Amino acid sequence: MTGKTLGLEGPLYDYYAAHAYREPEILKELRLETAKLGGEARMQVGPEQGAFMAMLVKLMGARRILEIGTFTGYSSLAMALAGDAKIIAADVSEEWTKVARKFWIKAGVDGRIDLRLGPGAETIAELLKAGEAGHFDMMFIDADKSSYDTYYEGGLKLLRTGGVMLIDNVLWSGDVAKPSVKDEDTVALRALNTKIMADARVDLVMVPICDGLTMARKK
Repeated sequence: MTGKTLGLEGPLYDYYAAHAYREPEILKELRLETAKLGGEARMQVGPEQGAFMAMLVKLMGARRILEIGTFTGYSSLAMALAGDAKIIAADVSEEWTKVARKFWIKAGVDGRIDLRLGPGAETIAELLKAGEAGHFDMMFIDADKSSYDTYYEGGLKLLRTGGVMLIDNVLWSGDVAKPSVKDEDTVALRALNTKIMADARVDLVMVPICDGLTMARKK
């Protein structure tokens, strides 16, 4: 038995995809529609990650969730379908979130998702100003990487004790492990990964699902 995480390729990946998760039909439909966007579709979370996040919502009984970076709505829809949580979803794109709105309505969860169009940092600041510190059970970060640290710090204030923050793309297609890669996004992710590892305010685990997902539980 190996102590290392298995690489999933070829027949093993096919087996995994056939047995690892159940994707609701509405989510599959949204995923396929998003794929029509071409290269931009890579910003969508994978179905296994959506299933993983939905399981966390159920395990925690999460009632209030903040999402920074919504894109076409797959992650928010997956979390909304997992229970009766109210979700605040922040994104800068009206075009992409039109797709999200359409599928939220089709799934009958639009009444529980509050879309805030604008920079994630502004949404966080507005929530803190409104006295929402400590009032959220979960937070998902999947937006501009250079602002991840800002989202992380603001999110820790908004989460309750025991609340969980999920941070996407922490492996960044492997670039975080390549010292020669020094673009702004990679440097920002690398710095945040190092920071969280040493942050006594949280418990953490990095899960090698899709492009890497860090779970940070506020102590």
